[in-house]
Amino acid sequence: MANHKSAAKRARQTIVKTERNRFYKTRIKNVTKAVLTAVEANDKEAATTAVKTVNSYLHHCVSKGILKKGTAARKVSRLQTKVNAI
Repeated sequence: MANHKSAAKRARQTIVKTERNRFYKTRIKNVTKAVLTAVEANDKEAATTAVKTVNSYLHHCVSKGILKKGTAARKVSRLQTKVNAI
């Protein structure tokens, strides 16, 4: 347990931020899975729409500090490559 007032505050903040990050990371996995599912089904329209959603959401996460810019760009690029291969 924290011995100082500031340490106790940091512990509380960590709990809140961990919960928030868990929400964002779960959502990232879900929107990514939507693209991969559409790609496996060879559904070009659904995959294209899903990639736009993923692109928007990943860059939103970058602005919130959940992901780094390069990580988001890499994930979008890899998904876009799979969609283009359909």
